Amino acid sequence: MTQTDTISALQQTIEQLSAQSPLQDHDAARAAVAELFEALERGEVRAARPGPDGWEAVQWVKSGILLSFKVGRTAPFPFDGSAPGPFPYFDRDTLPLRKTRGVDENVRIVPGGSSVRAGSYLGPNVVIMPPAYVNVGAWVGEGAMVDSHALVGSCAQIGARVHLSAGAQIGGVLEPVGLRPVIVEDDAMIGANTGVFEGVLVGSRAVLAPGVQLTAATPLYDLVKGEVHRSQSDRPLSVPSGAVVVPGTRPAGGEFGREQGLQLYAPVIVKYRDEKTDAATALEEVLR
Repeated sequence: MTQTDTISALQQTIEQLSAQSPLQDHDAARAAVAELFEALERGEVRAARPGPDGWEAVQWVKSGILLSFKVGRTAPFPFDGSAPGPFPYFDRDTLPLRKTRGVDENVRIVPGGSSVRAGSYLGPNVVIMPPAYVNVGAWVGEGAMVDSHALVGSCAQIGARVHLSAGAQIGGVLEPVGLRPVIVEDDAMIGANTGVFEGVLVGSRAVLAPGVQLTAATPLYDLVKGEVHRSQSDRPLSVPSGAVVVPGTRPAGGEFGREQGLQLYAPVIVKYRDEKTDAATALEEVLR
């Protein structure tokens, strides 16, 4: 059986099990979840993928991840009491920490309290600084850096050579299964204490300055092109490739807002990436 046939059979199994109400075969579901997580960790499947109409959620993969919560039993970790430190934890037994083979996978997880959950993909030359958290279903592409106190939420897709700076929060989206998770494309730079949530897409080589916050409902003002980028009826907000976004403000509407001089948060595209921007973002390479 080819890899394609194996994945197709797994998809069919998960779709059938997810449709059962109530679930009839817990053992089969647990086995399917374990197989799915292994495929996710090898990068053979992912929770979202680019298609002809842009990025889209892979619904059966997200259904399988949800199935892991349904069939799991809350248990202490590790099961044998052999924790290397004084911090046991309690979670579904279908959702352990990822068995990362740092040397074989060429991944660096620096000591200090980071956690990478099973069912997440770490590409070659990924660096994770402590403490950071990578959740189930996430994809972290080759050469990416996840800095201290950064979060990669469930099913979030982080491209190659992305830098998630300290305190960056990349939100996760599990439900509904058809909703696109947060996407950060290749070579983007995500500044410190930023937040990207609710399926927002950050285009390749874009730069988010420290403190930028983006949700599906956030309008993004483009000073360069004189445009306002908003969510569409069928997809959340997308940050254009190469855009450099900084925090800004705009006047609040209404008479009261004008009387009080109130301002609302408004992220602003102030330029598009150039050689000067490339030089500034390249400084991190010495850390790899």
